Amino acid sequence: MAETAQAAVVFGVLNETSEHESRVALTPDIVTRLRKAGVSCLIERGAGAAAGYMDEDYAKTGAEVLPADEVVARADALGFVDRPDADLIAKVKKGTWIIGMLGSFTDTDYVASLEQAGLVGVGIEKLPRQLSSAQSMDEMTSQNSVMGYKAVLVAANAYGSFFPMMTTAAGTIRPAKVLVLGAGIAGLQAIGTAKRLGAVVTAYDVRPAAQGEVESLGAKFLDLGLDFSKGQGEGGYARQLTAEEQAAQQAAVDEKAAGFDVIITTAKVPGRKPPVLLTKAGVDGLKRGAVIVDCAASELGGNVEGSAVGTQVTDGGVTIIGAPYLASEVANTASNLLSRNVADVLAHFVHDGRLSMNLDEELDDALVVAGRTN
Repeated sequence: MAETAQAAVVFGVLNETSEHESRVALTPDIVTRLRKAGVSCLIERGAGAAAGYMDEDYAKTGAEVLPADEVVARADALGFVDRPDADLIAKVKKGTWIIGMLGSFTDTDYVASLEQAGLVGVGIEKLPRQLSSAQSMDEMTSQNSVMGYKAVLVAANAYGSFFPMMTTAAGTIRPAKVLVLGAGIAGLQAIGTAKRLGAVVTAYDVRPAAQGEVESLGAKFLDLGLDFSKGQGEGGYARQLTAEEQAAQQAAVDEKAAGFDVIITTAKVPGRKPPVLLTKAGVDGLKRGAVIVDCAASELGGNVEGSAVGTQVTDGGVTIIGAPYLASEVANTASNLLSRNVADVLAHFVHDGRLSMNLDEELDDALVVAGRTN
């Protein structure tokens, strides 16, 4: 695509660096990509530093590096790793497009606040994953892939032995037995990473289609003796189980978990409380020194009963790591993937030098959650 002589749409990104966040929603290579789509870029000073992207890197590709207030004042659209808070929303001019994971599944009050401020909210969490045209916009897939990779490294670091089998002069050390609960994007990446580290890997997912994917990576599929033949939900996600199904699943997982050294849980249902896959009884049944990494841990709960963000060690010597921020710990690559997702969402709405709804009604209707515009 030929580069435009003058970009008409202005896209801005702010510094979201915090204790748990090192990612940035724009990387220098994406600045070049957006210029070709008729979009100029503004970025707050220091926004990419925590992810390894310096101000001069952005300037070389044509972005303007500015104070935050100037970015907010001039931008037609703002892209985010996390959604903007109430204080920032109050500063954004009416008509600005807000692009990111806005939590629209569960937080209708937040969506209403965007409406009241006169902003256009584009919630990437609403992306219809089954649309081939939307694959490059799928932030959940890209960031969950990073999360699954990092979860295994965190587990390996916390585990008191080797992941691979090793033969030494002092004897042979058996490989770690790893169980991955949830075989979506994060789970499959965790399986592949654990296999590459030499662990013996088993995985489970409620979706019947997951068994073939698990086995294609060389892992064993955990047979719980249960039939959730309708476990597939919309958009490729697992559906929410009934109370009876969930209780049966929990009991079966608790029983099987005792044979594993490391458990990684990745099961999320978008916009809802994560399913509890391992109860306290299951945790108590694990051997001393076992490690659990719960990627679903959040203020809504986690896949492990009693898990919380951070690290805790039970009275039985089991380490539970609640780790929802793992993608941020691989900030350089995670930012590169995320910025491509956000940029492609933005580019979808750029037409004739302005931001407007596209003719792709299915995608538009899903993504625009506040302040619909023509």
